[in-house]
Amino acid sequence: MHNNGITTCDFLVIGGGIIGLNLGRCLKRTFSDATVIVLEKESECGWHASGRNSGVLHAGFYYTPDSLKAKFTRLGNQMLSEYCDQKKIPRNKCGKLVVAKDDNDLVSLDELLKRGKSNGVILHDLTAAEAQEIEPRVITHQRALFSPSTSSVNPKHVIEAMKIDAKNEGVQIHCDVHYLKKTKDNVLVTTKGMYQAGYVVNASGLYADQIANDFNFSKNYRILPFKGLYLYSDEPAFSMKTHIYPVPDLKNPFLGVHFTVNSEGKVKIGPTAIPAFWREQYQFLERFKLTEFADILSRQIGLFMFSKFDFKKLALEEIKKYSKSHLVQLAATLATGVKKENFTQFGIPGIRAQLLNTKEKKLEMDFILEGDKNSMHILNAVSPGFTSSLPFTQYVCEKIEVLCK
Repeated sequence: MHNNGITTCDFLVIGGGIIGLNLGRCLKRTFSDATVIVLEKESECGWHASGRNSGVLHAGFYYTPDSLKAKFTRLGNQMLSEYCDQKKIPRNKCGKLVVAKDDNDLVSLDELLKRGKSNGVILHDLTAAEAQEIEPRVITHQRALFSPSTSSVNPKHVIEAMKIDAKNEGVQIHCDVHYLKKTKDNVLVTTKGMYQAGYVVNASGLYADQIANDFNFSKNYRILPFKGLYLYSDEPAFSMKTHIYPVPDLKNPFLGVHFTVNSEGKVKIGPTAIPAFWREQYQFLERFKLTEFADILSRQIGLFMFSKFDFKKLALEEIKKYSKSHLVQLAATLATGVKKENFTQFGIPGIRAQLLNTKEKKLEMDFILEGDKNSMHILNAVSPGFTSSLPFTQYVCEKIEVLCK
């Protein structure tokens, strides 16, 4: 509806990634008479993290049982797997091996088994020989874990299907509309005119903290961008049968360099988690913003000095991964026959919007929301946000329903 040149609606979702699209759908299902608009600043939905992620549907055994991630990843894996099968979106049901490099890793495998059990995720504890039956090229110390429900899809196909569903369900999607600011009268100024909504949902990923700030939220949080790159193998499709991951450092939100087999059977290694200097630093000087550069750089310097986790070590280790031969070297500890000459091409970069708790100087590991009766802000929808998207958006929607009463 238009009112004095202002587009009005009941619910306005900022951000047309997988979370934003499904929030729009969820709100429309919950409030069937409501007008729901999703604003997307790019010309297509899912142009950022949603369309650039690995496409792995995670099983949900990494996370502590009390976390939102544990609950939503297991459920999200089931729901998204069913969605893809229903929509005939190709899914590579390859499963995932988690391998050990030494005795210390065996203790971590036991911890993962315990978490898997608490989270209701099927995991098989295998001997090294049993792991090699699944993937002959795997290298592991004594044991490995196998997750049969881990699979991979092309994230772009998923986004496209969800966008069509959203439109068919009555959600309006306005692309090429960039949120600029909020006025005192709660009017949202965009590059395509003014919007006024009964309720605003901020699902804007890399800019979630800034938009939340306009609504007086995100006081102790800032987004730190990390660049993720995958290096692709030119070996024939399905030259590896399953994903291979190392035991992760559970104190860290990143999973370490691993092998991913995509939905077409192509093998890639990565991802990196290289600190970026502005929010959308995909290529060399692309989308450069001086104010962001200054702000993020000063935060990174602060973390170098005072972080609760070893940011300095993390940053230096990650920067080394710009070197293809270094990435290959790391991956070669997980599988045999890994040759440098087969890994020549980086895929399109993605940027991970990682939330930093500025008060405690630590990276947040779980989903984080802040909101009230006028707006809701998804500040941290970090990996595995793609896998968790369907139950997570349902959860956000239920919170909004309670606040709107």
